[in-house]
Amino acid sequence: MSEPTGLIAKSGIELLTFGTPNGYKASILLEELKEAYGKDYTWQSINIMKNTQKEPWFTAICPNGRIPAIVDHDRNGFAVFEGLSILTYLTRHYDPEHRFSFPVDSDDYSVAEQWMAWQHGGLGPMQGQANHFYQFTKEKIPYPTQRYVGESERLYGVLDKRLEGREYVAGPGKGKYSIADISLVGWVNIATFSGLDLKQFPNVSAWYDRITARPATQKGFAIPNESQLRNAAVAQKLKEDPEAQKKAEENAKFLEEAKKQYNYKYSSP
Repeated sequence: MSEPTGLIAKSGIELLTFGTPNGYKASILLEELKEAYGKDYTWQSINIMKNTQKEPWFTAICPNGRIPAIVDHDRNGFAVFEGLSILTYLTRHYDPEHRFSFPVDSDDYSVAEQWMAWQHGGLGPMQGQANHFYQFTKEKIPYPTQRYVGESERLYGVLDKRLEGREYVAGPGKGKYSIADISLVGWVNIATFSGLDLKQFPNVSAWYDRITARPATQKGFAIPNESQLRNAAVAQKLKEDPEAQKKAEENAKFLEEAKKQYNYKYSSP
């Protein structure tokens, strides 16, 4: 299929996205809003492998040349980029009952904001670097591999502690499903690919299963398509593909040796 060359909608929200942890933030929330309020939207797949996100028409919407981005045609074509900003924008304007958010003057709003900032400035960047050095570099480099995978493990430990006795990250009591959870779940969705073992974090694992059982979340993870890096897909490929299993074993061995070389010891927080 040819790549998009501009906006196609005249009304509603238009989502420009790709199948990445950050991209899924927007599509999951939009599917939740659609189910809850009947808020429909249009989406286009922006293939970051073809650098479509660097085209002038796209950078006019997102100066940073990254996905996701949205354009709100019902508000004079107002454009929003960065996953965190998209989540807060959409709930501020289209979640009047606070089904996925909290009143702005509440402490719960601040708690959700803190965990979203934690993801935006910590978990996402660290796990993204873990992916790069654990999976993609042609030359295996011990120090950054153990550094970023180790820091991702530490952050998962922080999240695991937060979820002790809770069902969701923010909200009173055991919590309420909100954009704080949506901001995180796309990254946990590829934990295995990043060299992390969810069995090490039982509260995170139970939380992940709880969220991915939601029909709207499942639909959001399918836009524009399901990631082949998601935990279930990686597990299935390891069962069926000897070459993939061999590579996974080599990566795991390299990570273990890198940790030993630099005296890595898991500790959280």
